[in-house]
Amino acid sequence: MHNDPLWNLRHAIAGVALALLLAVLLAAALGRVVGDWLGGGYGVRVSIYGGLLLYVVLGAAVLFLRVAQHETRALSPARVALWLASLWAWPLLFAARRAR
Repeated sequence: MHNDPLWNLRHAIAGVALALLLAVLLAAALGRVVGDWLGGGYGVRVSIYGGLLLYVVLGAAVLFLRVAQHETRALSPARVALWLASLWAWPLLFAARRAR
């Protein structure tokens, strides 16, 4: 069981999954707020939500591929919050890499 690659990635998988669930809910709320602020109708809100959803799902994939193998700490609310913040700030990974 401990030789199973998925078992070794269990903390990262759970962290990304929970953070992505929260990010989807946050994207829906942001889509509504920004859509209403722009004075748009349902189509504008859905478009904003769709764009935000694509952004965080892409971020989840990038983060999982880049960071998952290094995640060894047990899942906690603080770790989920860090994963959630990372889902929204994932382009900074590429900016930091280019700065080196």
